[in-house]
Amino acid sequence: MSERAKVLVKERIAEAGVDLLRESFDVELGLDWDGDRLQGRIGEFDGILIRSATRLDRGLIERADRLRVIGRAGTGVDNVDMEAATERGIVVANAPEANSVAAAEHTLAMMLALCRNVPQAHASLAGGAWERSRFKGAELYGKTLGVLGFGRIGQLVAQRAMAFDMNVVAYDKFVTAERFRELGVEGLEAPEQLYERADFISLHLPKTPETVRFIDSGAIATMRDGVRIVNCARGELVDLDALCDGLRSGKLAGAALDVFPHEPFTDHPVLSRDDVVVTPHLGASTEEAQDRAGIVTAEQVTAALSGGVVTTAVNIAAVRPEVMEALAPFVPLCEQLGGLAQGLGAGSVHRVEVEFRGRLAESDTRILGIAVMAGILKGHTEEAVNLVNAPHLAEQRGIELTETREAASEDFTELVVVRIRSGEDSVEVAGTGVGPRNIPHLTRVWGDDFFLPFADNLAIFRYKDQPGMIGRVGTVFGEEGVNIISAAVGAEPEGDTAVMALTTDNAVNRETIDRILELDGFTIGRAVSL
Repeated sequence: MSERAKVLVKERIAEAGVDLLRESFDVELGLDWDGDRLQGRIGEFDGILIRSATRLDRGLIERADRLRVIGRAGTGVDNVDMEAATERGIVVANAPEANSVAAAEHTLAMMLALCRNVPQAHASLAGGAWERSRFKGAELYGKTLGVLGFGRIGQLVAQRAMAFDMNVVAYDKFVTAERFRELGVEGLEAPEQLYERADFISLHLPKTPETVRFIDSGAIATMRDGVRIVNCARGELVDLDALCDGLRSGKLAGAALDVFPHEPFTDHPVLSRDDVVVTPHLGASTEEAQDRAGIVTAEQVTAALSGGVVTTAVNIAAVRPEVMEALAPFVPLCEQLGGLAQGLGAGSVHRVEVEFRGRLAESDTRILGIAVMAGILKGHTEEAVNLVNAPHLAEQRGIELTETREAASEDFTELVVVRIRSGEDSVEVAGTGVGPRNIPHLTRVWGDDFFLPFADNLAIFRYKDQPGMIGRVGTVFGEEGVNIISAAVGAEPEGDTAVMALTTDNAVNRETIDRILELDGFTIGRAVSL
C-alpha cells in the first residue's frame, strides 16, 4: 500500500476544507509556524495550502523536494514565485470565483445605499438629527443598468439587478450576442452606446493598459445627465479627479466606490462628498466567501495529488506531460497568433477557427487550440487567463472554438492558421515555428504571405502597392522615436495592395498609427502588443 501524501495547511481555512483533505491525505496544521519552522519542514510535504500571509519565494520552493501542488485560498497568487514553481513542475491553483457572489452582492448593496442615502441618513440620525426630507432617494425599479465587463461577476450583478426590475445593457467585446440573449441582457457594440442609455453604470473590467482610467472626463461627458457610477472592480478604472468634476457640475448624480487607485486610500476630496458612498475594499469580505475559497482550494489540491483535473491551475504545469513534451514548443506561437488576431479585429469575438497543418495534424492538438484562446482572452477578463481556465472563460462568454487538422502543408513542415469571426467580418493570421527551438514566426496576415519573427510589439499596415511606402512608415516612426527591429512585406502577384508587418522595441501608440493612415495610399493600420 502506497504512503499517503502529506499536506500542510499553513493558514486558516474552512473546517470543511480541512476535513476534505483529511479524507485522502495526512494533514498537518501549521497556523502558528514562523518562517524558520516552515523553511525547515516544507520538504516533508506533497502539498501546501496558504492564503495571503505566507510568501513562497524561490528559496522556500527549492527546499520543497516533494511538493507537487500549492493551493492559494483566494484569487491572487502574488505571494508565490510562479516561475520557480513552474520550473519544478509544481501546480499552483487558486480559487478565482470564490468571491464572485460576495462581490456581486456588495455591488448591489452599494447601488442601493447610494440611491437611498443609507450611510448619510445613518450618520445623521446617530448624531441626533431627524431629517427625513433631506434624504429623499431614488428607486432602481425601471432604471437602466449598464454593465461594463460581462464576466462572472458582471453576469451575477446583471441577474440580481433584473430581480429589481431593472433593464440591463452590457458591453464586453469578448461576449457573444447569443450569450447576452441567454441571460436576458442587451449586448452593446461600444461603451459609448452604454453611456447614452444607462442610469447606473457598474464596472467589472480587468485592469489593463487599455482600461486604466476607462472612466475619464471624455467618457463622463458622453453619459446621460444624472447617471450614478458604481466601482467594486479595480480602483484604477476610474479617474477620481474627473469623477469629482462630474459630481460638482451635476453631470453625475452620485458614485459608490469600494476600490481605489492605491490602498489604503484615505486622502482625496471624493471621500468627503455627500453624493459618494465609499467602503474600504469589502467586496470579498464575507465569511461565506472566505470559507468557499478554502473549500475550493482544498478540492484543487486534492485533484492535483490524486491525478484529477486542476481546473483553477494558474501555471502550465497542470497540462499532461506526455502531451506537452511534443507540443509545448508551439504553445507560445499559438498564444501569439491568438493575441495578434484579436488585436487586428474590430468587433466582438464570436467564433475562433484554428487549422493545424503538416506534422502538427498528427497530434492531439487540443492544448494548442486552448493556447490560441488564451492568447485571445489575455488581458480582457477579470481572471488571469491560462491553459487550464481559457476554455471555461471562453464558454462563459459564448465563444465557440473549432479545430481542423490537415496533413498537407505546402510551404512549412508545421503551420498554424487562426481565424477570428465577428459577425460577417473575419481576421486570419498564420505562423510557424523555426529552428530547433521552434522560434515563432508570422507567415500571413490579411491574406498576404511573408516571414517575420514574432515580437512583443507589432505594427501592421495594408496599403497601395507602390514604391516608397516602407520609407514613409520609417520616417514617421523615426520622428515618433519608435525603433523598428524587423520588417516584412507581403503582396499578391496580381494584386494592387500589400501588407507590411513590423516589430518594434516599444509599443506603438494610436496617434502614430493615425499619422501613417493620413498618408496617401494607406488604408488599414493596427498596433498590437502581445
